Amino acid sequence: MPTLNTMSGTRFGRGRPQKYGRAARAVTVRLPEDVLERLESLDEDIGRAIVQLVEGQWTSQMRRSDRPAAIASYGNRGVILVKPARVLKRLPGVELVPVGSGRALISLDRPLLIPNLELAVRDSIEGTDITTLERQALKAIAEILRQARSSRTMSVKERTIIVLESKRR
Repeated sequence: MPTLNTMSGTRFGRGRPQKYGRAARAVTVRLPEDVLERLESLDEDIGRAIVQLVEGQWTSQMRRSDRPAAIASYGNRGVILVKPARVLKRLPGVELVPVGSGRALISLDRPLLIPNLELAVRDSIEGTDITTLERQALKAIAEILRQARSSRTMSVKERTIIVLESKRR
């Protein structure tokens, strides 16, 4: 049987690496479909979603939802979710895409690059025609972008999303 170095969590020998960094066992559970969908929204791996719930990460994510801007993680990726604000909609090249629960993704028109977005956000913070809540949202977005830009463990990538738009107004 492989041995485990309990100090570093590394495994010696053959076999599958430990999924949660500690001993685990397979279990079979029957859950309602709606519960499974909610667990999958937290993590596509149901086991990891359950562990996160039990370890209290769900409650901290729920508390973060009060923030004007926050990172929503999914696996090793994340997106910036914002509370829609007029000031964000006025930024050139920025489109907010609703995702539910009063939150939106920031979508960029092709010519707008992430550094330009960060600069536009920082410039808008200085504006006099914005509310305190809008200023807080801009500061939160600017801080997320700054941390990501200067991080050694994270990178910022542009991705294309599909937006369906009604032809009628």
